[in-house]
Amino acid sequence: MTTKKLVNLALQGGGSHGAFAWGVLDRLLEDERIGIEGVVGTSAGAMNAAVLAYGLTIGGNAGARAKLREFWTRVGEVARHSPLQPSLLDRATSPGNMDHSPLWFMFDAMTRFWSPYQFNPLNSHPLRDVLMEVVDFDRLRRESGVRLFTCAANVKSGRIRVFECREMCIEAVLASACLPFMFQAVEVDGEHYWDGGYMGNPPIFPLIYNCESRDVLLVMINPIVIEEVPTTAQAIFDRINTLSFNSSLMREMRAINFVTRLVDGGYDDGGRLKRMFVHCVDAEEEMRKLGVSSKLNAQWDFLMWLHELGRGRATAFLEANYDKLGRESSTDLAARFL
Repeated sequence: MTTKKLVNLALQGGGSHGAFAWGVLDRLLEDERIGIEGVVGTSAGAMNAAVLAYGLTIGGNAGARAKLREFWTRVGEVARHSPLQPSLLDRATSPGNMDHSPLWFMFDAMTRFWSPYQFNPLNSHPLRDVLMEVVDFDRLRRESGVRLFTCAANVKSGRIRVFECREMCIEAVLASACLPFMFQAVEVDGEHYWDGGYMGNPPIFPLIYNCESRDVLLVMINPIVIEEVPTTAQAIFDRINTLSFNSSLMREMRAINFVTRLVDGGYDDGGRLKRMFVHCVDAEEEMRKLGVSSKLNAQWDFLMWLHELGRGRATAFLEANYDKLGRESSTDLAARFL
């Protein structure tokens, strides 16, 4: 019998681009050599994390794969009735952008003039029922063997809130995915929260302080590097979005790199500093070609394109870096995040 290599997963948010992380998770769960100790997620990453943890709880790796497919299939079914659909020109020029869709332009303009308290007074959320149907949160809190964390941004205090598995509920997940221009702030324990991506996308520290495994596998959705300076209004807005949602991760990775250098130099502060091994799975080249509009495109063909892209990138990662798990980082933090 072989011993599984335990890893921790950090899942970025990014709307429907979370289907890329679904593909990565699907491939990792297929590999029986790997075990998952902890998972932290933000926004769509929080949804993936909760569904993953629940699936592992009720059925191991096979159960997690089935639950993730069920969740994203239901997301695709909801999207069939959405007015936000890519135009024929969009379909001909991009796998997922809706930049030429008249209804996308109308929606984008509406959210700049009206708040969700005005255009969505009943505070409906299309994924609330989906999550409730896929995940039994009571059972997840009682039985989960995975250390699960999601995060949200406290609207009034400006502080990050990390929800642990014992606190996990539908509100905690929706709070992590609450884009303020689309949804009313989510109330949890008397406090109001917006999307966790503004404070941590995702935060790494819950895994460092609460898990034994030193390996963190970061599934990245938002591209760090772009090829040219944006000059159109939409391209500028897209870049502002990715910069803001990557900023907290960049700072935290710089801190991890600083601690790594200290530990490698022989200083661990009496054992209080922990040497981490960081790994990344991403698709920067493909993701940088997708604009903000594509994050609201949950058509099934686009979700499956992202899923297959994620599976392919996870396969390449395993082939190149499996032997590094538990031994060293496969990502050069200084080159990538500094």
